[in-house]
Amino acid sequence: MSTNAGDSVFRKPAPPQSGLKAALQYTGIPPSWLDKRPKLPSRNWLIFLGVTSAVAGYYIYDRHQCTRIKEEYVGKVKHLAEGPLHSLDYPRKVTVYGAKWPGDEDYGRGILYFRKYVKPYLVAAAIDYEMISGRRHGDLAERIASDIKSRRRLALGLDPPPPGAMLLPTPSPEEKHRRELEGGVIIVGRPTFKEFMAGLKRGWTEGLEVVDNEEKLSRELENDGRFDEPESEFSVEELNVDGEPIPTPSKLPPSKPFSVYTPPHLRNAEGQPHNPPSSEGSIPSSMNTPPPTIPHLPPILFVNFVNYIGLTQIPLMIWDFFNERHKVRSGAEASYRLIMGQTRPFEAPLPQDHSTVISVDAITEPPKSNLSELSPSDLDFDKEAESYYKKSVVRDFESEISKAREGYYKELPKRLETARALARGTREPTKDERSYPPPTEVELRAERMKKELRWTSDERGWQIVTPNKDPEWDERFREALRVFIDP
Repeated sequence: MSTNAGDSVFRKPAPPQSGLKAALQYTGIPPSWLDKRPKLPSRNWLIFLGVTSAVAGYYIYDRHQCTRIKEEYVGKVKHLAEGPLHSLDYPRKVTVYGAKWPGDEDYGRGILYFRKYVKPYLVAAAIDYEMISGRRHGDLAERIASDIKSRRRLALGLDPPPPGAMLLPTPSPEEKHRRELEGGVIIVGRPTFKEFMAGLKRGWTEGLEVVDNEEKLSRELENDGRFDEPESEFSVEELNVDGEPIPTPSKLPPSKPFSVYTPPHLRNAEGQPHNPPSSEGSIPSSMNTPPPTIPHLPPILFVNFVNYIGLTQIPLMIWDFFNERHKVRSGAEASYRLIMGQTRPFEAPLPQDHSTVISVDAITEPPKSNLSELSPSDLDFDKEAESYYKKSVVRDFESEISKAREGYYKELPKRLETARALARGTREPTKDERSYPPPTEVELRAERMKKELRWTSDERGWQIVTPNKDPEWDERFREALRVFIDP
């Protein structure tokens, strides 16, 4: 009793509790929780929280700046959409071109870039647009050249007007040309620019004959001997009912110069190929020569675009993800240039200073001073983007096509032998051949034509966008092209 009494005498009185703590101790909360002293997290937790907060804060800041930039430029141009428009008039319209990026199977990346970073401001300013993308290399150049030739043929009266043009109230060619000049052309990226210039040059330089690419290629492949049958002695099974051998392509009389590659719409009643109404030779030379001058073309808006592909460019992808505001500002500024409509002449080097192809010797020799490298030129638009092409694509694109062609023709004789043997009944089909019939000779010819068309078009398209070649140029473009500039 005395010990307990002594302890109670010398025990320190408990510190007075705060109002909140006194109220919470009757709620069932353990007293140890109320007496716990706060302390800093451990070193690892501090590192984790610091890095996470910095990354999240940088991301939030970047997206906030993106929203601010977009609202700023939309506010600059939205008043243009409020103006009155005549009932028979049309809004401004631009054409957007986006080519396939080398090494990327998604051919629409350039168009996606336009839709995300440029299109919102055109919509805010009530400017219409038409998007054209190329699925493979060279598609845009082929389409642009074909459109230009069609317009030339229509202007010269070689082609009739489109059906329905006389029934519907359509604008005159002069009115359509004026609208195109008021609009413009948007070029997204370096590959698109190269294909655009190649299409322009081909459209204003080549002849106006209607050329069927499939028919042209079929004539080139007709006598290459890939489908020739080897000479051999005829056996009893190869004799027909009259005792004559079954004719082979080498035995058939060359009475009709008919090719199995000729499309049905290019054959006449006798089955022979015929020329279209305006084929080569039917157009007067005065109409078929390139014009000495080119009319003014729609002004060009350059939009820088780089597509990062490959493991080595992952750091650049990460940097791009956290710096979206730079692309938003670049797209907004480019769109603002087009909306304001101020232009300047296209800048290009002098004829004697412009080189088209970089030879192999020029790679090993020391660089020489060139006026085109010192003077500004629009032909060098986004040239640094070519350094981001996948090295394997630049190195192996043409060799892969050669390997694919070589492998296909290596297996073709065996497939032909099987198709001919089954067609002539010289052997019975196997169980697998009954379940899955092999292609016939006609199907093999069609398959070969399809593959050759793809291979040749890919090779021709790669020669346009390859980084070893400058964009095509014609001196007539110097007065016909203009470029949008900052207002």
